[in-house]
Parts: sequence; structure tokens; C-alpha cells
Amino acid sequence: MERKPVIAVVGAGKCSKKLRDLAAEVGKYVAENGGVIVCGGMGGIMEGAARGAKEAGGTTIGILPSDNKEDANEFIDIVIPSGFGEARNLLVIRAADAVIAFPGKFGTLSEMAFALQGGKPLISVNAWKLGDDIKVVDDPIEAAKLAMELAQEGK
Repeated sequence: MERKPVIAVVGAGKCSKKLRDLAAEVGKYVAENGGVIVCGGMGGIMEGAARGAKEAGGTTIGILPSDNKEDANEFIDIVIPSGFGEARNLLVIRAADAVIAFPGKFGTLSEMAFALQGGKPLISVNAWKLGDDIKVVDDPIEAAKLAMELAQEGK
């Protein structure tokens, strides 16, 4: 049985409806093309990506900062309550085959740094610009396609 590509979607826990909807486009594309979404399981970008994946019949994993499963957004299938606070950011990245970053604050920055340190493909949708190792795109569908391609190559 072939393993499904796991795509991390990271970004702000609180964001505009527009950004949440862009993240949902990523989740939808990933799910429609056989991938799984992993995220921090909370609101904002994470909720958007999980919603898009669920609406497309996909699977979602949320690695929570708290130890309470009830903290997960309603679109998370597999809830992993880490109890690690922000340290859970590393678990999100380690679980992924590729990472898509949306705008966010220092938690997002840490996830991007973990991706770069771990050699994970990293695509930025107008998030932090950290150098030449990051693919920067404006279109969330382009980001999702690229992430899926890079995840498949890395198997």
C-alpha cells in the first residue's frame, strides 16, 4: 500500500476570512489529490486548511499545543494533544513531507525554520522570506501542486 503524502499547512492562528479561504483551497487540492493535511489543529490558517480538506473528503491531523482534545477545530480527524505548547511546531513539521507557510507570527517563523533545518520542501504563500531555499508563490493552488510534487519526489 502506497503511503499518502502528508502536507503541513502553517500560519496565523487568527487571520482574515480571505486568508482562511486561501488555506482552504490548499486543503481541498491536497485532499483531492490523495494527500493528508497536518497542522497545529487550532484556528485561522489551520482551520481553513482542515476545512478545505474535509470538504473534499480528505483526512486531517491536528497536533495541538495543549493536552486537551477538545481544543481542536471541528475539521480535525486525528487529534494529537501534545501538551508541548509551541514545541509542538517541531512535531507538525517532522510529520510532513512538505510544508506550505501562510503569513503568521513567530510560531510560523519557527515552523519555517524547522522545515529548513530538517530539509523539508518549503513553499511560502506570501509568508516570511528567509532565503533562496524557499519557493515563494502568490497562488495557493500553485503552492499545493508544488508541495504535492515535492512530497512525491521525496518518498
